[in-house]
Amino acid sequence: MTGFDKDLLRGKRVLITGGGTGLGKSMGERFLTLGAELVICGRRTEVLAQTAAEFRDKFGREIQTLRCDVRSPDDVEAMLDGIWQQAPLDVLVNNAAGNFIAQTHKLSARAIDSVLGICLHGTAYCTTGVGRRWIADGRGGTVLSILTLSALQGGAFTVPSAMAKAGIDAMTKSLAVEWGPKGIRLVAVAPGSFPTEGAGSRLNVGTERSTTDAGSALQRHGEHHELANLCAFLISDLASYITGETVVIDGGRRYLGGARAGVAEMLSWSDEDWERRRAQMPARPNNSAT
Repeated sequence: MTGFDKDLLRGKRVLITGGGTGLGKSMGERFLTLGAELVICGRRTEVLAQTAAEFRDKFGREIQTLRCDVRSPDDVEAMLDGIWQQAPLDVLVNNAAGNFIAQTHKLSARAIDSVLGICLHGTAYCTTGVGRRWIADGRGGTVLSILTLSALQGGAFTVPSAMAKAGIDAMTKSLAVEWGPKGIRLVAVAPGSFPTEGAGSRLNVGTERSTTDAGSALQRHGEHHELANLCAFLISDLASYITGETVVIDGGRRYLGGARAGVAEMLSWSDEDWERRRAQMPARPNNSAT
């Protein structure tokens, strides 16, 4: 149940960073069903290859995969050069991210940089790299960035991510004005609770994720296809007069206080509670796929 023409995205070449898993993979699948040509990148080549094989089996189409650490400007430039050798992009989706819960006053510089490097710097490198090429070619394009609610209202115990995502929101508004005359649109989406295996393992340590979401007005988590449909609309020509906007899709979470599930409980955790949760945590983002 989509309401979209099956050729909504036909003729659009789309790059999704962190496109091998989670929401990136869900968006990629939706874009393919609507006729897009897909490129995905990330740091784990085996994950990218597996996703590309799944899509090839399902859609009968080849998916370009590129290993790229978006924290490295050299990696990003090499990736974009490789993409442009085949054909220019029409859409960039900034989806690669990293996050984990922590007491902010105990974060090391390396821990802070591990999140800012992926979320903020990586997004900036990809966006300016693609924009530079579009402007040089005299062509338009669309940049869609995936944010979080914390970008709009802050996020206790995930402060580096909130800082990074707020910066991307500012980038979206700023470049919408600067690049608008060149035919380039920038939009963003701020999702509420859309469970994924990777983020869930780092943000819900020591707690069981409920099948319902008492923190949202709709009392449930979001479904991946709901986010993917919104993103498909925003990168399509149907949204050609929308730029500089961050669209919230959170089931009304903001209107019930807006905090991520578990934050109120964390405020009362002792140092021993934090140590116990830290011991249960998987590898931090600097060791995870982007």
